[in-house]
Amino acid sequence: MRWAQLTDRGLVRSLNEDSLCVSPEIGLFAVADGMGGHLAGEVASATALQMLEQDLGKRLQNGEFPQHALVNAVQGANRKIFELAGSNQQWAGMGTTLTACLKREEVIYIAQVGDSRAYLLREGRIAQLTEDHSLVRELVKNGGLTEEQALQHPQRNVLTRALGIAPSLTVDLYLHKVGPGDLLLLCTDGLTGYLRPEEIMFTVRTSPNLDTAARVLVDKALGAGGKDNITVILLEI
Repeated sequence: MRWAQLTDRGLVRSLNEDSLCVSPEIGLFAVADGMGGHLAGEVASATALQMLEQDLGKRLQNGEFPQHALVNAVQGANRKIFELAGSNQQWAGMGTTLTACLKREEVIYIAQVGDSRAYLLREGRIAQLTEDHSLVRELVKNGGLTEEQALQHPQRNVLTRALGIAPSLTVDLYLHKVGPGDLLLLCTDGLTGYLRPEEIMFTVRTSPNLDTAARVLVDKALGAGGKDNITVILLEI
């Protein structure tokens, strides 16, 4: 595997509340986008990924099936953030998205909560592998909004599911087979809020390497406004 990773504070935010995790030893790649008051979002996203990596590694070592280990580790991270939020008034109400990929041989398992995303880039095409847990996504599914309207909707950042908001959590799990030449993109909404999938695909295809592709993707999001934190992981199988 080869990969590139990049996170940027953006042009408006004073803090970067995004976090990323790259742990090739266990095949884990993940992004998280925190939310909350002063420092709370940063604490939530960083805690989620730290807990996920530690717990997942132990569960895999103990022989737990990968899909069960991944979901259970995400749920454990959720409980930890919920407990932290209740123990410190400054962190009350904090939460985070999480999109995590666990690669085991030719299979990837993706755990999803919130509106960070995973995409598969294969043979000149790009496919979104996850579904956002957001208000505008529900409106689009129910026919109340078009995809174009959703991009500009004033409540497009309102989540319907996130880590840390409640003691229990439903985690979406996806399974996909991958092969040589496939590319996986994990990113927060600081990227997808500005770049459409076809522009992401074009940028990656025309970049000489993964590091350049990640840098150009972030630069394009910054050039289009950059009002949010931006985080990207590009993984080549």
